[in-house]
Amino acid sequence: MAVKRVTSQDVADYAGVSRTTVSLVLNNVDNIKISPATRQRVLESADTLGYIPDAAAQTLAGRRSRIIGLILTRRPHHIASDVFLTQILNGLFEIVHENGMRLLVDIVEPQHQKEAYLQMARANRIDGILLSGPRADDEALNALEEDGFPAVLIGQLPGANFCSVDVDNRAAARMAVDHLLNLGHTRIACITNANLSYTAAADRLDGYRQALHSRGLAFDPDLVREGDFDVESGYIQMHDLLEKGAQFTAAFVASDALALGAKAALRERGWRIPEQIALVGFDDLPYAQYLDPPLTTVRISAVELARQASAMLFRVMDGDGPACRQITLDTQLIVRKSCGAER
Repeated sequence: MAVKRVTSQDVADYAGVSRTTVSLVLNNVDNIKISPATRQRVLESADTLGYIPDAAAQTLAGRRSRIIGLILTRRPHHIASDVFLTQILNGLFEIVHENGMRLLVDIVEPQHQKEAYLQMARANRIDGILLSGPRADDEALNALEEDGFPAVLIGQLPGANFCSVDVDNRAAARMAVDHLLNLGHTRIACITNANLSYTAAADRLDGYRQALHSRGLAFDPDLVREGDFDVESGYIQMHDLLEKGAQFTAAFVASDALALGAKAALRERGWRIPEQIALVGFDDLPYAQYLDPPLTTVRISAVELARQASAMLFRVMDGDGPACRQITLDTQLIVRKSCGAER
């Protein structure tokens, strides 16, 4: 026999108050005069009866859905293979659940961005938006900014007025390339983590360029290839460098996932790491330390990115205004065996 669901009217009858009073108390509606004794009686009655509030009713009463949206501006097959993004997702799910909220994830391809952003914001399905991987050519963000909807970027976008949490991708890339330069390498290839419309990819390439310039070395575009987030693109771009006879003794691959693919292409051609070529990645994914040889890489804390971005969004949603509109997290170069000894 089905058990009858406890309703707010049952709580009202048990507490001896109106159903409206129950709704106001359980949804913590501000600026309503309800005595502490009445409030306590309603809460105890709800607890005694095992009342579980209906989510839709909570939204109507409190004007909050208690859902935040995460928008991913990539193609679905990229997301499925992105281990770093999986780490961010795990961190976000943990944090939003700790705060009694839920996370709605939406994948938006570039041609549908404007409609998707505004539809999510204006339909009142969510209370705020986290946007991962902002693009310099994303005009839809202007519409979202004009709408005044609470939003935080995981990443940075020059000129945008959004709050953001990121790492200094230029400085981190320069740190990685400086390590190769300090080992004596002067011909260093670069494979970006994504196409250069993504600000993180453009910034990491800038860091590579700055490191070369600081040592008086010319930037050679023939040593640069644009990746596309996944392992396969790392393999394809390294294969292309080798096929076209590019001369280099080291490679900075701006994503560990792509570095895995690049490593496979090198091994396929018989190149030994680190004896014949040094390799540095970016992200410090969990498997990086278990590769053969273990991968030297830049460590980013995906969990801390998730924690800081969600905390900032909660403050923006509450109208408090974050103490810092841009938070830049630290990075660290993790030196392993993929670069070998000094040359």
